[in-house]
Amino acid sequence: YGADNPDGMRGIYLDDVALDEYADMRPSVLPEIIRPALSDRRGAMTIGGTPKGHNDLHKLWEQAKDDPEWFALELRASKTGLVAPDELESARKLMTPEQYAQEYECSFEAAITGAYWGREMAAAEDAGRICRVDVDPAAPVLTAWDLGVRDATAIWFFQILAGGINVVDYYEATGVGLDHYAEILRAKRYFTGKCLVPHDAKVKEWGSGRTRIEQMEALGLQPELVADHRLMDGIGAARETLARVRFDAVRCKDGIEALKQYRADFDEERKVLKPTPRHDWTSHAADSFRYLAMGWQAEVKPKAPKPRQQGGWMAS
Repeated sequence: YGADNPDGMRGIYLDDVALDEYADMRPSVLPEIIRPALSDRRGAMTIGGTPKGHNDLHKLWEQAKDDPEWFALELRASKTGLVAPDELESARKLMTPEQYAQEYECSFEAAITGAYWGREMAAAEDAGRICRVDVDPAAPVLTAWDLGVRDATAIWFFQILAGGINVVDYYEATGVGLDHYAEILRAKRYFTGKCLVPHDAKVKEWGSGRTRIEQMEALGLQPELVADHRLMDGIGAARETLARVRFDAVRCKDGIEALKQYRADFDEERKVLKPTPRHDWTSHAADSFRYLAMGWQAEVKPKAPKPRQQGGWMAS
C-alpha cells in the first residue's frame, strides 16, 4: 500500500506490517488506520525511516526508547561498520553536512533539505509559539481553504489579534463535497468569520454549472477570494507570516507537521533544488496556509469608504 491515500487502507486487518520511511507519512496514518488494523490479530509492527526533523518519527523514537513494549534500534553508519569508511568519506564529498548527518548518522537535528519553512517552524517551536492556544471569543475566527475535489481539501482556522495571528484549528478530508465542510464549520461553534479561498474558486465547474463561490454561499458560508499571485510570492508571504503566528499544538498537529515538511525535491542530475514544491500529503496544508498568508492582511486594512452620491442640479 501507499501512504498517500491512507483511507484506502481502512477496513483491512493486519497480522504484521512494516512502515517504511515513516517520516514522510502524515501523522494520522499510524493512530487512525494502522494501529486499529493490528488489534484483531494482535499483530506486530516494524517502523523504519530516515530522520527528517522533529516530526512524528522523532516523537515515536523518543517514546520507543523508554517503552518496554518496543524494541528501538538506531543504526548510525559511523558506529555500525555496515558501510566501509572509504565509502562514507566519498559520500561526504558529495553531500552537505546536513544531508550526511540525516542520511548516514540518523540525525533528527539536521534541517530537512529543501524545506521552505523549516527555520520558521523551528523558530516557532523554540519560542514556545506551538502551544495551547484558546479561541478568543471577542475576535472572529476566519478560515483559509485549499479546495480540492478528488484531492484533499485543507482548512486553517485562525484569528487576527493585536499581538499577532492565532491559528486555532486545522481540518483536512478527501473525497467529500462542500456540504461536508460546511457541516464541519457549523459543528465548530467558534467559527464566525469569512472563508478565504483561492482565486480559481470563481471558475464555473462543468458538472454543476456553478462556481465554488456560489456553492459556498448557498451553504451559508462567506467566501472571499484571495488575490491571484505567483506561487513563490505566496511561499515568501507565508515565511513572513509564520514569524507572528501561534499554533494550537493539539488541534493543528497534522497541519503543523505538513508545514515543517513542505519542501522542494533535490534534483540529483543538476545538484540543485527543483524550482517547484514536491506534491505530496503536505501540499494541501501548505497551499491553504499560503492563502492565509496572502489574505489576512486584507482583513485588517481599513475598507475604503463608498463614495457619496452627488446630488443633481435640482438637489437642494
